[in-house]
Amino acid sequence: MNSKLGKLLTEQRNPNSMHLDSSSIREILEIINREDQIIAGEVARQMDDIEAATQLVDQAFHKEGRLIYVGAGTSGRLGILDASEIPPTYNASPERVQGYIAGGDTALRTAVEGAEDFPEDGQKLMDEIGVNDQDVVMGIATSGVTPFVLGSLNRAREIGAKTVFFTCADRLHIDIDVDVLISVPVGPEVVTGSTRMKSGTATKMVLNMITTTAMIKRGKVYENLMVDLKATNIKLEDRARRIISTISGCTYEEATDLLIKAGKYVKVALVMQKTNAPVDDCRMYLDRFDGSVRDAVEALEKNKD
Repeated sequence: MNSKLGKLLTEQRNPNSMHLDSSSIREILEIINREDQIIAGEVARQMDDIEAATQLVDQAFHKEGRLIYVGAGTSGRLGILDASEIPPTYNASPERVQGYIAGGDTALRTAVEGAEDFPEDGQKLMDEIGVNDQDVVMGIATSGVTPFVLGSLNRAREIGAKTVFFTCADRLHIDIDVDVLISVPVGPEVVTGSTRMKSGTATKMVLNMITTTAMIKRGKVYENLMVDLKATNIKLEDRARRIISTISGCTYEEATDLLIKAGKYVKVALVMQKTNAPVDDCRMYLDRFDGSVRDAVEALEKNKD
Protein backbone atom coordinates (compact mmCIF):
# COMPACT_ATOMS: atom_id res chain seq x y z
CA MET A 1 0.00 0.00 0.00
CA ASN A 2 1.34 3.45 -0.96
CA SER A 3 1.66 6.05 1.77
CA LYS A 4 -0.39 9.20 1.23
CA LEU A 5 1.96 11.14 3.50
CA GLY A 6 4.86 10.17 1.26
CA LYS A 7 3.34 12.30 -1.50
CA LEU A 8 3.48 15.51 0.55
CA LEU A 9 5.77 18.23 -0.78
CA THR A 10 7.50 18.42 2.60
CA GLU A 11 8.32 14.71 2.40
CA GLN A 12 9.96 14.76 -1.05
CA ARG A 13 13.69 14.32 -1.57
CA ASN A 14 15.66 17.38 -2.61
CA PRO A 15 17.74 16.66 -5.73
CA ASN A 16 20.21 19.38 -4.69
CA SER A 17 21.20 17.60 -1.48
CA MET A 18 21.45 13.93 -2.47
CA HIS A 19 25.10 13.66 -1.43
CA LEU A 20 24.97 15.37 1.98
CA ASP A 21 26.60 12.51 3.83
CA SER A 22 29.68 12.54 1.61
CA SER A 23 30.01 16.34 1.50
CA SER A 24 32.48 18.44 3.48
CA ILE A 25 31.33 20.77 6.25
CA ARG A 26 31.73 23.78 3.92
CA GLU A 27 29.78 22.07 1.13
CA ILE A 28 26.90 21.17 3.46
CA LEU A 29 26.71 24.74 4.75
CA GLU A 30 26.66 26.10 1.20
CA ILE A 31 23.88 23.70 0.17
CA ILE A 32 21.75 24.79 3.14
CA ASN A 33 22.43 28.46 2.40
CA ARG A 34 21.51 28.12 -1.29
CA GLU A 35 18.23 26.44 -0.40
CA ASP A 36 17.46 29.08 2.22
CA GLN A 37 17.76 31.78 -0.46
CA ILE A 38 14.60 30.37 -2.05
CA ILE A 39 12.45 31.25 0.96
CA ALA A 40 12.13 35.03 0.74
CA GLY A 41 11.11 34.85 -2.91
CA GLU A 42 8.37 32.31 -2.17
CA VAL A 43 7.10 34.46 0.71
CA ALA A 44 7.02 37.51 -1.58
CA ARG A 45 4.84 35.63 -4.07
CA GLN A 46 2.20 35.11 -1.36
CA MET A 47 1.98 38.77 -0.33
CA ASP A 48 -1.72 39.13 -1.24
CA ASP A 49 -2.69 36.36 1.16
CA ILE A 50 -0.32 37.58 3.87
CA GLU A 51 -1.86 41.05 3.55
CA ALA A 52 -5.38 39.59 3.80
CA ALA A 53 -4.45 37.68 6.95
CA THR A 54 -2.85 40.78 8.49
CA GLN A 55 -5.98 42.82 7.78
CA LEU A 56 -8.03 40.24 9.70
CA VAL A 57 -5.63 40.47 12.64
CA ASP A 58 -5.67 44.28 12.55
CA GLN A 59 -9.47 44.28 12.57
CA ALA A 60 -9.51 41.81 15.47
CA PHE A 61 -7.10 43.92 17.53
CA HIS A 62 -9.22 47.02 16.85
CA LYS A 63 -12.16 45.18 18.46
CA GLU A 64 -10.00 43.84 21.34
CA GLY A 65 -9.97 40.40 19.76
CA ARG A 66 -7.04 37.98 19.83
CA LEU A 67 -4.67 36.27 17.42
CA ILE A 68 -4.38 32.62 18.41
CA TYR A 69 -1.72 30.38 16.87
CA VAL A 70 -2.23 26.62 16.84
CA GLY A 71 0.41 24.15 15.69
CA ALA A 72 2.31 20.95 16.41
CA GLY A 73 6.03 20.33 16.69
CA THR A 74 8.16 23.06 15.10
CA SER A 75 5.05 24.89 13.87
CA GLY A 76 3.59 25.05 17.37
CA ARG A 77 6.88 26.18 18.90
CA LEU A 78 7.27 28.98 16.36
CA GLY A 79 3.74 30.20 17.03
CA ILE A 80 4.43 30.29 20.77
CA LEU A 81 7.77 32.03 20.17
CA ASP A 82 6.13 34.79 18.12
CA ALA A 83 3.34 35.22 20.68
CA SER A 84 5.77 35.34 23.62
CA GLU A 85 7.81 38.15 22.04
CA ILE A 86 4.90 40.55 21.56
CA PRO A 87 4.45 41.74 25.20
CA PRO A 88 8.11 42.71 25.83
CA THR A 89 8.61 44.16 22.35
CA TYR A 90 5.43 46.22 22.07
CA ASN A 91 4.14 46.58 25.63
CA ALA A 92 1.05 44.62 24.58
CA SER A 93 -1.11 42.39 26.74
CA PRO A 94 -0.03 38.73 26.69
CA GLU A 95 -3.68 37.98 25.93
CA ARG A 96 -3.48 39.75 22.56
CA VAL A 97 -1.39 37.09 20.79
CA GLN A 98 -1.39 33.53 22.11
CA GLY A 99 0.27 30.33 20.96
CA TYR A 100 -0.72 26.71 21.58
CA ILE A 101 1.02 23.46 20.71
CA ALA A 102 -0.31 19.92 20.46
CA GLY A 103 0.72 18.12 23.63
CA GLY A 104 0.71 21.27 25.75
CA ASP A 105 3.68 23.06 27.28
CA THR A 106 5.57 19.79 27.75
CA ALA A 107 5.85 19.57 23.95
CA LEU A 108 7.82 22.82 23.86
CA ARG A 109 10.93 21.00 25.09
CA THR A 110 10.15 17.32 24.61
CA ALA A 111 8.43 15.68 21.66
CA VAL A 112 5.02 14.32 22.66
CA GLU A 113 4.53 11.53 20.17
CA GLY A 114 1.08 11.27 18.65
CA ALA A 115 -0.23 14.49 20.22
CA GLU A 116 -0.91 16.00 16.80
CA ASP A 117 -3.01 13.07 15.58
CA PHE A 118 -6.32 13.94 17.25
CA PRO A 119 -8.53 16.65 15.72
CA GLU A 120 -10.86 16.42 18.72
CA ASP A 121 -8.05 17.75 20.93
CA GLY A 122 -7.82 20.83 18.75
CA GLN A 123 -11.58 21.28 18.90
CA LYS A 124 -11.52 20.95 22.69
CA LEU A 125 -8.73 23.55 22.94
CA MET A 126 -10.83 26.14 21.11
CA ASP A 127 -13.62 25.68 23.65
CA GLU A 128 -11.26 25.70 26.65
CA ILE A 129 -9.64 29.02 25.74
CA GLY A 130 -12.97 30.63 24.92
CA VAL A 131 -12.46 31.42 21.24
CA ASN A 132 -15.17 33.82 20.03
CA ASP A 133 -16.21 35.72 16.93
CA GLN A 134 -13.82 38.60 17.68
CA ASP A 135 -10.74 36.35 17.41
CA VAL A 136 -8.50 35.18 14.58
CA VAL A 137 -7.29 31.60 14.82
CA MET A 138 -4.23 30.84 12.69
CA GLY A 139 -3.42 27.20 12.18
CA ILE A 140 0.18 26.38 11.26
CA ALA A 141 0.87 23.06 9.55
CA THR A 142 3.74 23.07 7.08
CA SER A 143 2.68 19.65 5.81
CA GLY A 144 -0.92 20.82 5.44
CA VAL A 145 -2.43 17.74 7.08
CA THR A 146 -1.90 17.97 10.87
CA PRO A 147 -5.18 16.70 12.44
CA PHE A 148 -4.84 18.74 15.66
CA VAL A 149 -4.53 21.96 13.64
CA LEU A 150 -7.31 21.13 11.21
CA GLY A 151 -9.62 20.25 14.10
CA SER A 152 -8.84 23.57 15.78
CA LEU A 153 -9.62 25.53 12.62
CA ASN A 154 -12.87 23.70 11.97
CA ARG A 155 -14.09 24.36 15.51
CA ALA A 156 -12.98 28.01 15.41
CA ARG A 157 -14.92 28.53 12.19
CA GLU A 158 -18.03 26.93 13.73
CA ILE A 159 -17.77 29.39 16.63
CA GLY A 160 -17.54 32.32 14.21
CA ALA A 161 -13.87 33.28 14.55
CA LYS A 162 -11.90 34.31 11.48
CA THR A 163 -9.50 31.60 10.38
CA VAL A 164 -6.11 31.58 8.66
CA PHE A 165 -4.16 28.50 7.59
CA PHE A 166 -0.41 28.64 6.98
CA THR A 167 1.25 25.77 5.15
CA CYS A 168 4.25 24.99 2.99
CA ALA A 169 2.23 22.49 0.96
CA ASP A 170 0.87 23.33 -2.47
CA ARG A 171 -2.51 25.08 -2.09
CA LEU A 172 -4.02 22.69 -4.67
CA HIS A 173 -3.66 19.89 -2.11
CA ILE A 174 -5.31 21.77 0.78
CA ASP A 175 -8.91 20.90 1.53
CA ILE A 176 -10.10 23.04 4.42
CA ASP A 177 -12.52 25.95 4.58
CA VAL A 178 -10.75 29.01 6.00
CA ASP A 179 -10.96 32.76 5.45
CA VAL A 180 -7.35 33.03 4.28
CA LEU A 181 -4.97 30.34 3.07
CA ILE A 182 -1.26 31.20 3.03
CA SER A 183 0.66 28.60 1.05
CA VAL A 184 4.44 29.07 0.84
CA PRO A 185 5.77 26.05 -1.07
CA VAL A 186 9.49 26.34 -0.36
CA GLY A 187 10.13 22.89 -1.83
CA PRO A 188 11.76 19.76 -0.42
CA GLU A 189 13.98 20.18 2.62
CA VAL A 190 17.76 19.74 2.51
CA VAL A 191 17.29 16.84 4.93
CA THR A 192 14.16 15.08 3.73
CA GLY A 193 11.14 15.80 5.93
CA SER A 194 13.05 18.09 8.34
CA THR A 195 10.53 20.93 8.28
CA ARG A 196 12.38 22.81 11.02
CA MET A 197 14.61 24.01 8.16
CA LYS A 198 13.16 25.86 5.13
CA SER A 199 9.55 25.43 6.22
CA GLY A 200 10.37 26.64 9.73
CA THR A 201 12.19 29.69 8.38
CA ALA A 202 9.26 30.54 6.09
CA THR A 203 6.88 30.17 9.04
CA LYS A 204 8.87 32.53 11.25
CA MET A 205 9.16 35.10 8.47
CA VAL A 206 5.41 35.19 7.85
CA LEU A 207 4.40 35.24 11.53
CA ASN A 208 6.86 38.08 12.18
CA MET A 209 5.45 40.02 9.23
CA ILE A 210 1.86 39.67 10.39
CA THR A 211 2.31 40.57 14.06
CA THR A 212 4.87 43.31 13.44
CA THR A 213 2.56 45.01 10.95
CA ALA A 214 -0.46 44.61 13.22
CA MET A 215 1.45 46.13 16.14
CA ILE A 216 2.60 49.07 14.01
CA LYS A 217 -1.03 49.71 13.02
CA ARG A 218 -1.93 49.71 16.72
CA GLY A 219 0.34 52.73 17.27
CA LYS A 220 3.19 50.79 18.86
CA VAL A 221 5.77 52.31 16.51
CA TYR A 222 6.53 55.89 15.47
CA GLU A 223 8.71 56.22 12.38
CA ASN A 224 10.67 52.99 12.99
CA LEU A 225 11.10 53.22 16.76
CA MET A 226 9.24 51.29 19.46
CA VAL A 227 7.52 54.09 21.35
CA ASP A 228 4.85 52.30 23.37
CA LEU A 229 7.16 52.21 26.32
CA LYS A 230 6.83 53.10 29.97
CA ALA A 231 10.19 53.70 31.65
CA THR A 232 9.97 51.42 34.68
CA ASN A 233 13.68 50.79 35.32
CA ILE A 234 17.07 52.41 34.69
CA LYS A 235 17.64 50.66 31.34
CA LEU A 236 14.18 51.57 30.04
CA GLU A 237 14.52 55.15 31.27
CA ASP A 238 17.73 55.54 29.29
CA ARG A 239 16.14 54.00 26.20
CA ALA A 240 13.08 56.21 26.57
CA ARG A 241 15.19 59.38 26.78
CA ARG A 242 17.20 58.35 23.72
CA ILE A 243 14.02 57.64 21.73
CA ILE A 244 12.53 61.02 22.63
CA SER A 245 15.79 62.80 21.83
CA THR A 246 16.22 60.96 18.51
CA ILE A 247 12.70 61.65 17.26
CA SER A 248 12.31 65.21 18.50
CA GLY A 249 15.86 66.49 18.19
CA CYS A 250 15.85 67.73 21.79
CA THR A 251 18.75 67.16 24.15
CA TYR A 252 19.05 64.17 26.46
CA GLU A 253 18.42 66.48 29.42
CA GLU A 254 15.30 67.97 27.80
CA ALA A 255 14.08 64.45 27.08
CA THR A 256 14.53 63.62 30.77
CA ASP A 257 12.34 66.55 31.78
CA LEU A 258 9.66 65.64 29.21
CA LEU A 259 9.62 62.04 30.41
CA ILE A 260 9.06 63.11 34.03
CA LYS A 261 6.18 65.42 33.04
CA ALA A 262 4.66 62.62 30.91
CA GLY A 263 4.55 60.17 33.82
CA LYS A 264 7.37 58.18 32.16
CA TYR A 265 5.27 57.38 29.06
CA VAL A 266 7.28 57.92 25.87
CA LYS A 267 4.31 58.51 23.57
CA VAL A 268 2.86 61.19 25.85
CA ALA A 269 6.27 62.88 26.05
CA LEU A 270 6.60 62.89 22.25
CA VAL A 271 3.17 64.45 21.71
CA MET A 272 3.96 67.07 24.37
CA GLN A 273 7.27 67.93 22.72
CA LYS A 274 5.79 68.21 19.24
CA THR A 275 2.66 70.20 20.16
CA ASN A 276 3.42 71.96 23.46
CA ALA A 277 -0.01 70.76 24.56
CA PRO A 278 -0.79 70.01 28.23
CA VAL A 279 -0.13 66.45 29.34
CA ASP A 280 -3.84 65.67 29.87
CA ASP A 281 -4.67 66.78 26.32
CA CYS A 282 -1.86 64.63 24.96
CA ARG A 283 -3.18 61.57 26.77
CA MET A 284 -6.74 62.29 25.63
CA TYR A 285 -5.74 62.58 21.97
CA LEU A 286 -3.60 59.46 22.10
CA ASP A 287 -6.60 57.55 23.49
CA ARG A 288 -8.85 59.02 20.80
CA PHE A 289 -6.51 57.85 18.04
CA ASP A 290 -5.75 54.37 19.39
CA GLY A 291 -2.29 55.34 20.60
CA SER A 292 -1.06 56.79 17.29
CA VAL A 293 1.50 59.52 18.00
CA ARG A 294 1.31 60.81 14.44
CA ASP A 295 -2.50 61.11 14.40
CA ALA A 296 -2.60 62.68 17.87
CA VAL A 297 0.00 65.28 16.88
CA GLU A 298 -1.79 66.14 13.61
CA ALA A 299 -5.15 66.52 15.38
CA LEU A 300 -3.72 68.72 18.13
CA GLU A 301 -1.93 70.92 15.59
CA LYS A 302 -5.14 71.36 13.59
CA ASN A 303 -6.99 72.40 16.74
CA LYS A 304 -4.45 75.18 17.24
CA ASP A 305 -5.39 76.71 13.87
